[in-house]
Amino acid sequence: MTRTNPLLLVTVAVVAGVVGFFVDQMLTGMGHPSFTPSPLLPILLVALGAAVVLAAIPVRRATAGTAAPVDPFRALRIAMLAKASSIVGALIAGFGGGLLAFVLTRPVSPSLGSTGAVIAAVGGGLLLVACALVAEHLCTIRKDDDDDQPGPDEPGYGLSHSD
Repeated sequence: MTRTNPLLLVTVAVVAGVVGFFVDQMLTGMGHPSFTPSPLLPILLVALGAAVVLAAIPVRRATAGTAAPVDPFRALRIAMLAKASSIVGALIAGFGGGLLAFVLTRPVSPSLGSTGAVIAAVGGGLLLVACALVAEHLCTIRKDDDDDQPGPDEPGYGLSHSD
């Protein structure tokens, strides 16, 4: 598994920001109030970030040799959860950033309640990205020197040793 590319996270955030801006533009253009995320969203994002990091700690302890071995499939699942969480965090932070950009560019001052919810969602998304990247780092193991490729005398190379 490859590590999460920062360019992917930035691209997701920028695209989501543009979408968030235009969603609010369309809503207000049709006479509806602008979109305000739920106040529970940042709490859920922080809880998800904490859960991902807590799930990755036993994997790190096992790779450091200070704990019992961990099932490699479990470690891979946690690493993939961390990768997905970083993408979701970038998506939510970008979307919230687009909403915030729209609200702040209006000639009328926005209400503190809706602006606070959007800022909290952006902060929760950024925190989820940070926690997910930490968890992904905790799930990586260093590459051994003998992990390259098997040589001609090693089993698995495709050569038969039977005479």
